[in-house]
Amino acid sequence: MTGALRPKLRLFTSAALSEGGVVDLDKDQAHYLRNVMRAGPGEAVALFNGRDGEWRAEVDGLSKSSGLLRVTSRLRVQEPGSDLWLLFAPLKKDPVDWLVEKATELGVSVLWPVITRHTVAQRVNIERLTAHAREAAEQCERLTAPEVREPVALEKALAAWPKERLLFHADESGKGAPIAQALTGRKEAPHAFLIGPEGGFAPAELDLLAQCAFVVPIGLGPRLLRAETAALAALSCRQALCGAWDDRPPPRPHL
Repeated sequence: MTGALRPKLRLFTSAALSEGGVVDLDKDQAHYLRNVMRAGPGEAVALFNGRDGEWRAEVDGLSKSSGLLRVTSRLRVQEPGSDLWLLFAPLKKDPVDWLVEKATELGVSVLWPVITRHTVAQRVNIERLTAHAREAAEQCERLTAPEVREPVALEKALAAWPKERLLFHADESGKGAPIAQALTGRKEAPHAFLIGPEGGFAPAELDLLAQCAFVVPIGLGPRLLRAETAALAALSCRQALCGAWDDRPPPRPHL
């Protein structure tokens, strides 16, 4: 039934999906369907888990704290997701929530907070960020949701870095090549972006980055950007240069 009409409601689930299967909803999902979307028995819901594609299901029951969906047919087969990482110094609550949402919409597969000398927010609520990423994936019709990793010190992230993956470092010092130039010839290699804190990287951190053969400094234009703006600019440029903006969107008629 690939390409069939898709429901307006869409949820991420960690459960396996197959025809005839049953999916238990958690308290938040049941609340969303019952009280926010006013869904009732028989309401169609699209489900995805990042592994089994997208499936049509129907509400079989909803209460204040739980719910049950019955899987009926597959709407889309699973496709390989993008392999794009974003490392960022944690920001305050509203900017970091916004960053996670927009990075998800732009296809990031791994969101990884890194602690630097000038990081503003030292505490990161991974559970909240994971929920934001999944909600954004539901809204933008991705078949996957980003992995949100536990925060790590920049030095530790670099020490454990997979050497086959390039790390494009947004360098506000002006030493990096323009992003389009930096990506030329490197589009096919696995890569990630690193966005520093509002106060910039400390000199010792810049020295450490310069010593890593897998790090490529890039420039994002003549203006000094806020951290969340820099992340969005880098991801948008990358999407335009080597992303999926030329691909056709999936059919969007809804049941």
